[in-house]
Amino acid sequence: MSYVTDTLSNLLHQTAFFNLTVGNYVMIAVACVFLYLAIKKEYEPLLLVPIAFGMLLVNIYPDIMAAPEDMSNGVGGLLHYFYLMDEWSILPSLIFMGVGAMTDFGPLIANPKSFILGAAAQIGIYAAYFLAIFMGFNGKAAAAISIIGGADGPTSIFLAGKLGQTALMGPIAVAAYSYMSLVPIIQPPIMKALTSEEERKIKMEQLRPVSKLEKILFPIIVTIVVCLLLPTTAPLVGMLMLGNLFRESGVVKQLTETASNALMYIVVILLGTSVGATTSAEAFLNLSTIKIVVLGLVAFACGTAAGVIFGKIMCKLSGGKINPLIGSAGVSAVPMAARVSQKVGAEADPTNFLLMHAMGPNVAGVIGTAVAAGTFMAIFGV
Repeated sequence: MSYVTDTLSNLLHQTAFFNLTVGNYVMIAVACVFLYLAIKKEYEPLLLVPIAFGMLLVNIYPDIMAAPEDMSNGVGGLLHYFYLMDEWSILPSLIFMGVGAMTDFGPLIANPKSFILGAAAQIGIYAAYFLAIFMGFNGKAAAAISIIGGADGPTSIFLAGKLGQTALMGPIAVAAYSYMSLVPIIQPPIMKALTSEEERKIKMEQLRPVSKLEKILFPIIVTIVVCLLLPTTAPLVGMLMLGNLFRESGVVKQLTETASNALMYIVVILLGTSVGATTSAEAFLNLSTIKIVVLGLVAFACGTAAGVIFGKIMCKLSGGKINPLIGSAGVSAVPMAARVSQKVGAEADPTNFLLMHAMGPNVAGVIGTAVAAGTFMAIFGV
């Protein structure tokens, strides 16, 4: 009888209920909220579902992220090995290749002025960098945090790893992906506050047709120019442009389909769950995390505002031919930010079609955020 009692007692004490802290329960609740937003509200479910589930798993069973040296059998947890690919910059770079294979760069080629709006939206990154230093973070940590302002999760993870800020990678990545998912909620109030109804109703002329030769040459030229100026951007910019070259060359359809579909979704699963799994209660529930979340929001808001303000300036200089709303798409959340520009414009005038115009700054923002990351790596000699 004692054997049965002891066995049942051991089994009972092996359940997670006896090992979880209050913080773990808080993070489980947060994970459930994220799952609700992803499934019920459909806020970027491809990102939020794996992130939230990784968050759920690590707070129920922390050993799923354990390093080999911390385990008696010398074998690490499943998500630990996924996470290593984040630290090694493998998954962020592959994400960029998939984005390149899925994205039409034609609107940016047709309207090179879009580069200005993409660059303007990066102001939020540099504003957050100096604010983070003011709040007590060291230079490298401030740089890693500031990239959240570009609403670019892969670049945030990439830079945090390159600058040796792995302790902050979890909060940085979760904040970046959360703000990417919440673009339809965060951006519209800022856009409406900075523009008049007349400006939001501005209809833009149809973009000129872009030849196939232009589309083929663009990724090659951008790779050469950007990577010569900032060689450290090669993993991100290079993969982005390689994916786009797959798409536009027309001779490697199998590679295009793989990069934009099967490979992309596999990488999203690995990256999302591993990012979510960095949010154990011990690592996430602290003052630094709160600061990072606040800084990320400030950076993202400033980037959106700067893009819209520069859009207003270009509107004035062009004699009212540019709708300022497309400036908000200068953050690199592709294509979410462009869709928000379209949505807000359509609310002012249902016949207004801004999506393709907004894709120009949106693509420029992806390149701009990668350049910002490369600039920080050059500054710190990485």
